[in-house]
Amino acid sequence: MATKSKSTTTKETLQLRRLGIDTYHENVAYLHRECEVYRAEGFQALSKVKICANGRRILAVLNVVDDDSIVTPTDLGLSEEAFAKLGISEGHLVSIEHAEPPASMNAVRRKIAGERLTQEDFHHIISDITDTRYSKTEISAFLVATGQTDMDRDEVFYLSRAMLESGEQLDWNESLVVDKHCIGGIPGNRTSMLVVPMVAAHGMLIPKTSSRAITSPAGTADTMEVLADVELDIKKLHDIVRKHRACLAWGGKAELSPADDIMIAVERPLGIDSLGQMVASILSKKLAAGSTHLVIDIPVGPTAKVRRMGQAQRLRKLFEFVADQLGIYLEVIITDGRQPVGFGIGPVLEARDVMQVLQNSPKAPADLRQKALRLAGRVLEFDPDVRGGNGYAIARDILDSGRALDKMNAIISAQGEQSNKFELGQLTHEVLSPADGVVIEIDNLQMARIARFAGAPMDKGAGVDLFKKLGDKVEKGEPLYRIHAEFPSDFNFALTLCERDIGYLIGKEDQIPKAFVEF
Repeated sequence: MATKSKSTTTKETLQLRRLGIDTYHENVAYLHRECEVYRAEGFQALSKVKICANGRRILAVLNVVDDDSIVTPTDLGLSEEAFAKLGISEGHLVSIEHAEPPASMNAVRRKIAGERLTQEDFHHIISDITDTRYSKTEISAFLVATGQTDMDRDEVFYLSRAMLESGEQLDWNESLVVDKHCIGGIPGNRTSMLVVPMVAAHGMLIPKTSSRAITSPAGTADTMEVLADVELDIKKLHDIVRKHRACLAWGGKAELSPADDIMIAVERPLGIDSLGQMVASILSKKLAAGSTHLVIDIPVGPTAKVRRMGQAQRLRKLFEFVADQLGIYLEVIITDGRQPVGFGIGPVLEARDVMQVLQNSPKAPADLRQKALRLAGRVLEFDPDVRGGNGYAIARDILDSGRALDKMNAIISAQGEQSNKFELGQLTHEVLSPADGVVIEIDNLQMARIARFAGAPMDKGAGVDLFKKLGDKVEKGEPLYRIHAEFPSDFNFALTLCERDIGYLIGKEDQIPKAFVEF
């Protein structure tokens, strides 16, 4: 969002042009190398600049252009993101000047050196990130510093609170507002899209806002977008939740913890997903959405984010500490993370699995159904009228009766049914078992990589369709899974990755790793 500018030091002499370039959560400006202002002010490519017009201003990263067909020497071009935030019509006269470097970078440099940051440090850093004072390079430095040197539990709390306070905060004026969230790392784990309609059908308030995928082939928002619009503004989100007791929306559009979405845009290409940042991201988003009670799912397995029970227990304590400081009631559940959940990996395939469970189809993946019922049961037990241990039976009744499906259809209709009918990628390849035996391992990371290389989540029809799960008997040459891709380049990338490692191990039944679960 553009802010009001108190004054400008350069005259508004450049003509604004909208260039139609998507720079994804970064404001970018474009000047011609022969522009008089560019030469007079001594600008350099990738420097931070302030653009002012009509009492408004934005900060942007400068790119220098030599092609008159992009911008002329009298133009200032803006990317889509920057143009929308400035909010000035094309052709308007604008000015450009050097932007002051963010003072909070001093704190980032101290963190890089291994120092502990204060609450005030995190507040200033997140404020500057939200105000687009940081370039993506500077955000990367902050993410690497806080991810690699680790934050202590107080720092994670400071970061969480700063992120929470950076944007809108919803207040539903109810004492019980529930939510459920998984820390990720398990492909196909779309339990939220089942828990939400089950819990809402019971009458509890569950405004579910989710991020898009960071390092996975699909996030909840990416998968829900196959079925409905997920980019809801605050008013529409509020109206839907008031009427239907739930939503399944992308948090970025609603400006809930906006610094989180800016940082996710940098984390995605870097593949960064540190535990401290993850805790801050999850809790800030949930509190911003008005949640009072939250179930956290931590899957544990050899190729999950959390691979050992001890690590899961430490993460649980960190969640509990920060949640207690922020005033949200939290229950952490450790679940089976040995393999993907369901059959599909990728938005269209995962949406198919979800709808099959809601429709009580005999084709529905049993593991996705059971996990969703267990999680929904724990959320339902936040209701003081539900006895401890009875939540699962209530959730099962809601699902089996069709009430969960009715609620999901109502949410889809309210958010706006998806007008684009996404189809599975038509380029396919089946990966075959290399031997007779039993499936003893499915590598979550490798299966996620294969689906991403195939084009997910950007191409919603791309991904991997699993035919075999842990413990299933297979014969040599029998299909283990099918790859779907929409474009030949992605298809070839995925095939090349499979040639290196198919992501499955075949062996004997007694070689299957044991599950660490609390259900």
